[in-house]
Amino acid sequence: MAVIPALYSESTLTDRYQTTVPEPVRKVLGLNKRDKLRYDIQPDGTVVISRADKTESDPILGEFLKFIARDMQKNPQHIQAISTDLVTRVQSLVAGVDVDLDAPLSDEDE
Repeated sequence: MAVIPALYSESTLTDRYQTTVPEPVRKVLGLNKRDKLRYDIQPDGTVVISRADKTESDPILGEFLKFIARDMQKNPQHIQAISTDLVTRVQSLVAGVDVDLDAPLSDEDE
């Protein structure tokens, strides 16, 4: 006998494997824009979707930051202030660049 869910919702997967999280699911999970989702894959193939804990971190990024911290402690003589010229150069490179973090990715960005 199949288990009847308390609430049912579905969404469509686009050609780029993207979907919109349905409003009832967003409300139940308390999701806002830019929040992360967690997918737990069960042995029977069931996938449980939940809101990712905000304290979760990227293990690769964490290891990289630890590496940088160790290197800074080991070689403090290599630490230098950023120059005014470099700041000016970077600002000139990004001047007028408008980024919309909520815009969908284009096919070439996939």
